[in-house]
Amino acid sequence: MSKLTISAVAMAGAVTAALATVGSTGALAAGENEKCYGVALAGQNDCKAGAGTTCAGSSTVDYQGNAWKLVPKGTCVDMEVPGDRKGSLTALDRDLPKS
Repeated sequence: MSKLTISAVAMAGAVTAALATVGSTGALAAGENEKCYGVALAGQNDCKAGAGTTCAGSSTVDYQGNAWKLVPKGTCVDMEVPGDRKGSLTALDRDLPKS
């Protein structure tokens, strides 16, 4: 393969990755998904998990109340987690990491 072909393949991969990111953000904006707090396992949240964290994968406690995961719209409050609890559309004060 020539350097030009390798560069073209690398550029195509970068464009594909960028479009995938835009597509997932668009799904949230289109209202197909909603943020659901308290349903993600540790390290599997989709974004912010309260003070001292950054974004995806930063939760440290299973079902951390201030960490959210994207779920299909209309399903959050019906999602059950251990301990007879459910997901919430707003951050919760439960299962927070110890300071």
